[in-house]
Amino acid sequence: MKKKGHLIKTIDIGSIAEELELEPGDRLISINGNEVEDIFDYEYYVDSESMLMLVEKADGELWELEIENDYEDLGITFENGLMSDYKSCSNKCIFCFIDQMPPGMRETLYFKDDDSRLSFLQGNYITLTNMKDHDIERIIKFKLAPINISVHTTNPKLRCEMLHNRFAGTALKKIDTLYEAGIPMNGQIVLCKGVNDGDELDHTIRDLSGYLPHMSSVSVVPVGLSKYRDGLYPMQAFTKEDAIATLAIVEGWQKRLYAEHGVHFIHASDEFYILAERELPEEERYDGYPQLENGVGMLRLLDTEVTEALAHTESDIEEETIAIATGKLAFPYLQRQIDKITAQYPQKHVHLHLIRNEFFGESITVAGLITGQDILKQLSGQKLGSRLLLPACMFRSGEEVFLDDVTRTEVQNALQVPVDIVKSSGQDLVRAILHLDTEEDIVYEGYELKEI
Repeated sequence: MKKKGHLIKTIDIGSIAEELELEPGDRLISINGNEVEDIFDYEYYVDSESMLMLVEKADGELWELEIENDYEDLGITFENGLMSDYKSCSNKCIFCFIDQMPPGMRETLYFKDDDSRLSFLQGNYITLTNMKDHDIERIIKFKLAPINISVHTTNPKLRCEMLHNRFAGTALKKIDTLYEAGIPMNGQIVLCKGVNDGDELDHTIRDLSGYLPHMSSVSVVPVGLSKYRDGLYPMQAFTKEDAIATLAIVEGWQKRLYAEHGVHFIHASDEFYILAERELPEEERYDGYPQLENGVGMLRLLDTEVTEALAHTESDIEEETIAIATGKLAFPYLQRQIDKITAQYPQKHVHLHLIRNEFFGESITVAGLITGQDILKQLSGQKLGSRLLLPACMFRSGEEVFLDDVTRTEVQNALQVPVDIVKSSGQDLVRAILHLDTEEDIVYEGYELKEI
């Protein structure tokens, strides 16, 4: 039988909770007589001058604590960061990348979340099909924002087909409720060839623009297709001509909406520009980069940040030969940045290696889905110099492990070269190449596989 309340994992030293003699193993039962549903309830009740907290000690004794905290954090970390079970996805989307994973990988990689709370905590995009009226009411009550919504299409019938969920069309009405409450939103469209592109895309953008200004941005990203699609929807990859046509729709709406609202609103991911063999948009067209997590403007921002970082770096740099590995998508753009850096610091010799994604299939070109085994196979015997730089997106968030469970240490030992993990910004790239950071300075921000 599941015990009531929320298990306390740690207590911060010097915190209010420590003064109250709370300890790991205690359980929070209620605040002001209210059951705490999850982390948002907890934060809502704690954000006050005072409260009455009921706690069950590890030995079963109940403590009723009158707390004067004057809006301060109590210093409690719970065993479950969400303070509730994660909600799994009830859809069977035709584009789901998790369905395209090979068997035999670790269990957590197959979990599909569709939890609205993770939209606020981690930036996840949700389909709204897993939400009840109670969930919407809590978002409005707590003024949670922004909420990131996987829309894909505003055609109710088509959305039901794409998500394989008969409620997917009516779930769109929740956007109306959020809009009327003034809740800030972002949208996402995973574009599938012959399904929700062309006229359907045009219609979807038209509908979503009606939610301005509360829906402030929408991204259009191409579906990712791995080689593990047996038995799944027969999806086709986009061609150069498809990408050009998609950009024509997106950019046409950008001009119209910027003239009417002062924002470009709809944004195509970098992949579409690369596939169309088009130059990336100028920085101003990204509206401050609200869709970076969806690969919108990452390469443009990288260029800007490298230029700015080079203008503020020291000149006393030691001579060194190093290597960097990346995916096919970023390769030519990263080479431009390396050329810019080495032009200013010719004592740095950098070998950039393109890693083909043999694990998922070569149509997967992003660095974040490159596995350790592909790195080992393709870099064996290559010129790596004194260090190998790998982007943090290749590693699991907060850890040093690739998608296939190969570790950073295993790569270092096999290739006989130290591996430096580099965060995504241009400044981080410059500092890593010039070797201006120590290992202690680096905080890893790696991949999280999400249902999109």
